[in-house]
Amino acid sequence: MGGEGAMAAANNSLKNNRSLLSKRKDRKALSGSYEHVEIKDFPKATPEKLMEIKERLTRENKQARITYLIGFIVIILILTGGLYAIT
Repeated sequence: MGGEGAMAAANNSLKNNRSLLSKRKDRKALSGSYEHVEIKDFPKATPEKLMEIKERLTRENKQARITYLIGFIVIILILTGGLYAIT
């Protein structure tokens, strides 16, 4: 029967992957000291600030949609004009 070589290759690949995994676990801990690292304090999000962010994102998304739509319409007009000129 054929396929013995393929199964041997698959078993060899699995063995190699297990070997790599054990080496990876040894290096999992980060080296170095975090003694002098300062943790930044971020301001708390107020409901007003969250609403401001939401409104700004809505405005930006609407502007992006309009820009994409205008670009799409221009491309369609150019293509239809080119096809009309050819015929």
